[in-house]
Amino acid sequence: MNLPSDPATRELLDTLRHIVGAAQVYTDGDLTAFERDWRGRVRGRALAVVRPGTTDEVAAVVRACRAAQAATGVSLVPQGGNTGLSVGGVPDASGRQIVLSLQRMTAVRALDAANASLTVEAGCPLQHVQEAAEDAGFLFPLSLASEGSCTIGGNLATNAGGTQVLRYGNARALCLGLEVVTAAGEVWQGLSGLRKNNTGYDLRDLFVGSEGTLGIITAATLALFPLPAARITAWASVPTFDAAVALLGRARQGLDAGLTAFELMSSFALGLVERHFPQLEVPLSGSAPWFVLLELSDAESETHAAARFEALLEPALAEGCVLDAVVAGNLNQSRHLWHLRESIPLAQAQEGLNVKHDIAVPISRMADFIMETDAELAAAYPGVRFVVFGHLGDGNLHYNVQAPEGSDPAEFLARHEADINHRVYEAVQRHGGSISAEHGIGALKVDLLPRYQSPVALELMRAIKRALDPTGLLNPGRVVRD
Repeated sequence: MNLPSDPATRELLDTLRHIVGAAQVYTDGDLTAFERDWRGRVRGRALAVVRPGTTDEVAAVVRACRAAQAATGVSLVPQGGNTGLSVGGVPDASGRQIVLSLQRMTAVRALDAANASLTVEAGCPLQHVQEAAEDAGFLFPLSLASEGSCTIGGNLATNAGGTQVLRYGNARALCLGLEVVTAAGEVWQGLSGLRKNNTGYDLRDLFVGSEGTLGIITAATLALFPLPAARITAWASVPTFDAAVALLGRARQGLDAGLTAFELMSSFALGLVERHFPQLEVPLSGSAPWFVLLELSDAESETHAAARFEALLEPALAEGCVLDAVVAGNLNQSRHLWHLRESIPLAQAQEGLNVKHDIAVPISRMADFIMETDAELAAAYPGVRFVVFGHLGDGNLHYNVQAPEGSDPAEFLARHEADINHRVYEAVQRHGGSISAEHGIGALKVDLLPRYQSPVALELMRAIKRALDPTGLLNPGRVVRD
């Protein structure tokens, strides 16, 4: 066991063992699952991992750490499924941070069918939330590739996006209320499930997206929706990026609220899937520079949905906006198309480390952004490869840069990541975009934020942090530095 040398720290750990049980405080053994980020790029060192089982235990842990903070220098890092991509949920290298894991808090507390809402604890995996809703005849539409591992608390803490933002909005839009433990160890009960509550500042929206820096989400009340009678997926090849944008406009006009997803993929991104997962058949492979995955959710029937897709795609094909298209004939084919889209990040990982960007740009300016940024990076780094895919329907692209063929990806990343980030983010700013669309700021982008956020906004954020967490106990050095 790694015993701390100072009495104050030993006393704190004993107090935490008393609160949650000795078996739920990890100080030795392999803590990699808690200390390493999802992408495997950063490994911190935790003083301990503490796993409370109730909200009262979370509050007691926070109070104990705050009382001992001056003497021990400890701080808390809230953690859900540890699937974040901005290094916001793992400890730093100081050995003085305690990972507060919500893994044990997985209960579905209540389902209110009349209110179309579901109350769950923060550690409940997203997939379990989806299943609980479906078992009751409802849809919870938040959908991510990591839904089997990520937790609803983490989804809300980062305001996760996913594939259905186009229709249903980000995690914030799906949240009706929260239960939060504050930095003082008090519990704010805001789980009413009201859709209208205009009694002062919106505390719910303050904590959603705060990445555990203002409070610890312990439970949430979520909005549910009717299950669609039919879901149909189509896969289309398009000749240009502008054509993809034009198809999006047609789909919005023709399918209206039935359009639940509009995903864009470059031919190179899909080529990586073919290279590393040859068992996966890519429809229309190699026929165009860009591909689009569309999903239609229909309240009537599959026949009606198929007719709506036909009415959209036939004129688009005739006019050259779409080069070719296939429509999934059954659920298995639809799942296969989605599996292709979700396999792109895995294929990238097989290809080697790459420079990732989670950006938002107004859809009307996205084609110019890609053309200009591709040209600038290609001139600066001959042979560099672009893995571009994402949620075109809501203006969010994953604009990733892969090392030239045959070069060492790790060496390329170490030498050039900072410059590539600078070039990409400067282009994003020129086109009126955001350097973080859905992954958050975390520790990865905290020092970039002052360049791309206004001084007024930054000072407002710092003022909120100082007001709610004056001692810097919760996730310090993430989102904003004070």
